[in-house]
Amino acid sequence: MNALLSRYTDLINTLNKHADLAVPTLARLVFAAVLLVYYWNSAGTKIDGSIFSPSSGAFAQIFPAAAEAVLYDVTQLNIFQRLVIFGGTVAEYVLPFLILIGLFTRLAALGTIGFIWVQTLVDVTGHGVKLGGLFDNSIALIDQRVMWSFLLLVLVFKGAGALSLDALAARVAPRATA
Repeated sequence: MNALLSRYTDLINTLNKHADLAVPTLARLVFAAVLLVYYWNSAGTKIDGSIFSPSSGAFAQIFPAAAEAVLYDVTQLNIFQRLVIFGGTVAEYVLPFLILIGLFTRLAALGTIGFIWVQTLVDVTGHGVKLGGLFDNSIALIDQRVMWSFLLLVLVFKGAGALSLDALAARVAPRATA
């Protein structure tokens, strides 16, 4: 029995030693597989020819009641709505890209978490999507968004991992002296 426990302890210690290298890199890989294209496709629906030209789809996605009130006429967008759509579109392109390449990963992951919860707020209040509840034996919106957030929290707490531009920058940047 002692031999079995010793082997188990050795295995756990080996896994723990390599976890700091593997977990952040795997989290970025899972993000790329699951959410990267989702966000880039979403950003693509928000532009009409250029990033400075919001589409009626963006108007309807982000400000559903206001868009419906003016029959989805993007010329009726006010400056605040234009800035929110522009900022959201840029965020959907830039934040996932930064996570993908592992540059400013902690900040990009934190920004993406914020984006997820603003997106969730719009889905619930603007589009009438049911939030659902945790621990209720259903797969609801809240379950999905909590899973996405947890994945990104791994990157916030652990960083991008060894295979990233953050790691490269840390190796080549001069060390600050105390």
